Amino acid sequence: MRKFGTAVILAGGKSSRMGFDKQFLNINKKGIINIIISKLEKEFDDIIIVTNKPDEYKNYRQKIITDILENMGPLGGIHSGLKAASSEYSFVIACDMPNVDIEYVRYMKNAVNSVDADICVTRIGNNIEPLYGFYSLKTAKDIEKYLSEGKRAVAPLIKKLNTKYIGEKEYNREGLKLNTDIFINLNTQKDLADYLSKIKG
Repeated sequence: MRKFGTAVILAGGKSSRMGFDKQFLNINKKGIINIIISKLEKEFDDIIIVTNKPDEYKNYRQKIITDILENMGPLGGIHSGLKAASSEYSFVIACDMPNVDIEYVRYMKNAVNSVDADICVTRIGNNIEPLYGFYSLKTAKDIEKYLSEGKRAVAPLIKKLNTKYIGEKEYNREGLKLNTDIFINLNTQKDLADYLSKIKG
């Protein structure tokens, strides 16, 4: 199995705060999933969409799957994506995060290559960004065990595992500046309105 090549888009949430299903959200008349795919295709040839509505993706050439472990939140989606991946490591992103920065994704991939880590995510202050990072197939077993214990929160599991954290200082030392807008996720109508206003401006 090759080391890299797969990206997983998690598109199975309940979207209760948005009021409609976020995976079908449009930005400037273009579907948010399509926006994310078009960016990920610059780096990944195996793109998997984990969704609770697979029939809506019949015309997509990407791999469309549903959760193996149902109703388990983002970890259930990550688990399913890793199981379906064609590479050892998969880049995982949520479907409501349109600001994909491929240069930063490549930086994260190089960070995984340089250390023996099973997960690579960004840490800003005390907060980590679990749905914009690399996960190894090894972690699928850890996720299964964790979920079997009745736990679902992503961050506590990441903190327990062999994780490489990238901080702003580390990234800035490379002569680069981390644009934290890449971690914006559109959870509510206000988030969407603010985002549309920002890209319009």
